[in-house]
Amino acid sequence: MRIGVDAMGGDYAPAEVILGSIEAIKLHGDLNIVLFGDESLIAPQINGYEDRISIVGSSNDIGMSEHPVKALLSKQTSSIALGFGYLAKGAIDGFLSAGNTGAMLVGSINTVKPIEGVSRPCLTSIIPRENKNPGVLLDVGANADVKPEHLVQFAKLGSIYYQTLYGTEAKVGLLNLGAEEEKGNVLTKAAHKLLKDVSSIQFIGNTEGRDLFNEESDVVVCDGFTGNAIIKVCEGMFYKLAVRGVKDEYLDTFNFKHYGGSAILGINSPVIVGHGISKSSTFVKMIELTQTTIKEKMVDKIRVAFQESGENNITA
Repeated sequence: MRIGVDAMGGDYAPAEVILGSIEAIKLHGDLNIVLFGDESLIAPQINGYEDRISIVGSSNDIGMSEHPVKALLSKQTSSIALGFGYLAKGAIDGFLSAGNTGAMLVGSINTVKPIEGVSRPCLTSIIPRENKNPGVLLDVGANADVKPEHLVQFAKLGSIYYQTLYGTEAKVGLLNLGAEEEKGNVLTKAAHKLLKDVSSIQFIGNTEGRDLFNEESDVVVCDGFTGNAIIKVCEGMFYKLAVRGVKDEYLDTFNFKHYGGSAILGINSPVIVGHGISKSSTFVKMIELTQTTIKEKMVDKIRVAFQESGENNITA
């Protein structure tokens, strides 16, 4: 298995990226890493691991604040652009970065391409729960404005992702401001009607925000604007309590370092996006998440699911 890693992505790149990559290959004997980035910075730090780690040199990089489309067009020899090029031609099995999230999304859509039938690839986030596997929330930032049909696609994508991670069928909820079917705005009311008729998922109805951390639903779908706001609130509250010295086992599960990154679902190859402040242990988790999606053939499962059912294959 060959996994590509953007060595220049993140606040602590490339040192922490390289340390995480070395630790990952120590843990997994079937793993080889391809690092994309400044070879002069990377090569001295992989001494002794050249048989398992290779380098593809980049001549420039995409900064966190750069416009994704403009940056990818103007920096085609950047670490992210090169990584997607290798992924598209099958030279690596998956690609991950803690760099510019927008560039990772644009690269996924423009280079790797969406799976046929998927109109809106989306971002996922893990939602910690006390007594069960973590839940999955999507979309969390890729699509600020969506149609009801997109939420149906998110539900199907999230169900496959949850089963890939935990090996069990997911109960799917629609994020709403009330549990009753008639509650919500135009989007959620229309989406609720569609979701009830999708036989390939286990739809349980509306899920209120206060129930995100409970066991009623395993996968919760929403538009990307709402989902992004939710995860930023959770992140902000976690850090506020941590700074105040609050010690709690469940609270600690909200620390992103335990999960590694977010999968971009609905594209033709595994792509994982990490937090910009990721350090080596988090890069290990990102690599392991990428491994899981590859080993469990998640992309193939999504492709089959959307080939078998065309009722929600929309174009916009």
